[in-house]
Amino acid sequence: MAAPRFHQLEILKVRTETPDAVAISFAIPHELEDVFAFTPGQYLTLRAEIDGEDMRRSYSICSALTERGHRTVGVKRIAEGRFSGFAQTLKPGDRIEVMPPQGRFTAEIGGDHDYLLLAAGSGITPCLSIAKSVLAGEPGSTVTLLYANRNSANVMFRDDLNDLKDRYTTRFTLVHVMDEETQDVDIMNGRLDAEKLETLAKLRVIEPKSADAIYICGPEPMIRSASAAMATLGVDEDKIRFELFTPAPGARPAPAKTNGTAVNGAAINGKGQGAAVEIILDGSRRTIRVDASADTVLTAAQKAGLDLPYSCAGGMCCTCRCRIVEGAATMDENFSLEPWEIEAGFTLSCQARPDTEKLVLDFDAQ
Repeated sequence: MAAPRFHQLEILKVRTETPDAVAISFAIPHELEDVFAFTPGQYLTLRAEIDGEDMRRSYSICSALTERGHRTVGVKRIAEGRFSGFAQTLKPGDRIEVMPPQGRFTAEIGGDHDYLLLAAGSGITPCLSIAKSVLAGEPGSTVTLLYANRNSANVMFRDDLNDLKDRYTTRFTLVHVMDEETQDVDIMNGRLDAEKLETLAKLRVIEPKSADAIYICGPEPMIRSASAAMATLGVDEDKIRFELFTPAPGARPAPAKTNGTAVNGAAINGKGQGAAVEIILDGSRRTIRVDASADTVLTAAQKAGLDLPYSCAGGMCCTCRCRIVEGAATMDENFSLEPWEIEAGFTLSCQARPDTEKLVLDFDAQ
């Protein structure tokens, strides 16, 4: 299968959600409908040249599967965020490069489910797509959403959420948790942390153990805290799902070494000698030199003028996932590959540094 490629899409609509967040809808031409087919919870990678620099960022789709002809993402401005600031200036009629949907934080539609969604801030975006799609596509399913914000002014997609409440009165439960704004019910005030979740479970506001799956999206500390709380409440690990795009400061997983199916290359002796890295991409092969002391495979490929697929470049999104066919490499960080994937020989080119004099990477492998 070919690696994902960017397509130029026209912006159909830009809607202000909060003073620092917008919803951007892209028109999907009929001939690209299949290319941009998605599973609720996936994201789009946007690409633009900003101040002369090629920049890419991933934003979760917040559309329902029933919404045809467009895909919508939510973008919240972050401090010193060059791309999020740029996104606030976009307007209908502008065109921007967009990569087809990717991501594993997904909910397949079909059957009957009881889902618990825990979101904070802009983490509402994939949860909104899941809630909309499940409620519309599974008549027997229920969704409970806990949505944490500093105050009501920061609530993204308020109209969409209210519409879901009105349309699915018996199947959709929405609970707002505010950190800096007092609500009538005291338990709904404060942070959505482990203590809060355990209290809500005791009061039976939420029933995590009976949920078919629990989706958690927000800042990294909230995800870790909520995941720990679910485990404490007896939820099976395989029911807890989350996805990281921005790790907390200082959060660094241990380096992970990955071997190919045939480790024929000799180990690199010393720094600066470099390795011959053969890239298989879209059925073609090209060899570049990678000095592991200075570059990852991705940064070396960029210097060589080779356009590899990537998005976050931080080991979190899996866009640059590839399989080691020959040789071995060590990743600086890995927030996204599962243990079975590493065992099967997959690595992330944005984090991989060659350990052998020859390394063959297949970006077409699935």
